[in-house]
Amino acid sequence: MNKIKAKIKKATYLTLFIIAVLGKHATAQNTSLFPKGVIGTNKQDYTGTIWLNELIRPDSNFTFAAAQAIYAPGSKLNWHIHPGGQYLLITEGTGYYQERGKPVQVVHKGDIIKCLPGVAHWHGAVPNSNFAYIAISPTTKGSTIWMQPVTEEQYRTLPIPVASDSIAKQAIIKISKQKWQWMADKNIDSLNKLFDDKSMFIHMGGTWGKSQELATIKSGNIWYKKAEVYSVTVNIFGNTAILLNDIDLEAVVGGNTVTNPFMVTEVYIKEDGNWEMASLTFSHLLRAIKMK
Repeated sequence: MNKIKAKIKKATYLTLFIIAVLGKHATAQNTSLFPKGVIGTNKQDYTGTIWLNELIRPDSNFTFAAAQAIYAPGSKLNWHIHPGGQYLLITEGTGYYQERGKPVQVVHKGDIIKCLPGVAHWHGAVPNSNFAYIAISPTTKGSTIWMQPVTEEQYRTLPIPVASDSIAKQAIIKISKQKWQWMADKNIDSLNKLFDDKSMFIHMGGTWGKSQELATIKSGNIWYKKAEVYSVTVNIFGNTAILLNDIDLEAVVGGNTVTNPFMVTEVYIKEDGNWEMASLTFSHLLRAIKMK
């Protein structure tokens, strides 16, 4: 019994270590390439909270400026005009962009917006997402002309897109649910695609990599017969997602059927647009089994 408790304790500590390391690493990946800057001082030109970092100032050689702007959710600039036009390179989150007399556009990380010279427009963050961009502006034709604010009545009528973070969380939950079914069905082909080549699997009785996990499932040495999931939480840090599953697991181990309550920690890494499992850890819980 003491040996079992020691293994459980070791697995729990290892799980917490993985979460801490990957969470720190992913948070670092999710920070801005440049310093955040300072909150804008011209409060009359915007609503909410916007940080500004002037990256490039015009000089005798270059007649353009570049600045990074980071918006808290719900923050927005007033209507304004750039006499020389402007490029917006969206670097984070989801926002609105609208030109006078045209419908509002929803823009996302990776989009590039042309603000044409002399055209009145506004842009800002949606209510449920941060928003950031790098603005590149020629300065030969004069400074920004500021106009009236976007009213709260106008802003509240705009469609609120589903935050990309929420979409990713739902995708991870769906993948995790499908994974339990693949494990029950011994679907090695699908699991082989899901598991990263460097993935690790931490059980109460041992720790091993992808090849051994697939071989164990295929042979039936461990048959993940049924997983009853009671709660799921997901946190996303850049390209890393950490999912916690509170489950009862009915498994056949060495020919014997056993049922255990587990907190399962699943770590996923986004590679080339696809989520792959980096680790799976079973931590035994002290609660009673709920499965009937």
